[in-house]
Amino acid sequence: MNFKKIFLFLITVLFASKTYAANPVSNGTFKDWQVFTATTEQGKICFAQSKPKTRSPKNFKREPSKLFVTFRPQENIKDEVSVTSGYIYKTSSVNAKSGRNKYAFFSKENFAWITEEEREKKFIKLMKKASNIMIIANEPKGSQTVDHYSMIGFSKAYEKAKKNCS
Repeated sequence: MNFKKIFLFLITVLFASKTYAANPVSNGTFKDWQVFTATTEQGKICFAQSKPKTRSPKNFKREPSKLFVTFRPQENIKDEVSVTSGYIYKTSSVNAKSGRNKYAFFSKENFAWITEEEREKKFIKLMKKASNIMIIANEPKGSQTVDHYSMIGFSKAYEKAKKNCS
């Protein structure tokens, strides 16, 4: 096993993630949603994000929760829906729910995504129509969390993020 290559890979991943996190520029707030752009070694990234209005259980210690829609034109990625609930997820235990609509997410560590492009498009349509969306997830020890996100302002934030990366 080549530890030097593994070490360099880990340093690159950490640097890239710190670059992404270190330099996002705000492009506006639309009610409960914000829009940002960032520049990384991989190119420009544009995203709309929101924080939940409520999180339960209240006594469960975790980092901040956020729901995102991201555009990365240099990687040919658009409409990427992702979420973090502020802790490491139990594998495949993340779901979004609004009314009768339910979407399963693929999870890896502390992030989760909708993996199929067509389902992402349907989910974004739901986000534009819904007033709120719940993210229900589990951590490996069995605790369940529920984060309630407002969709007020999502449509304008989504269009702004999309336009910023056109």
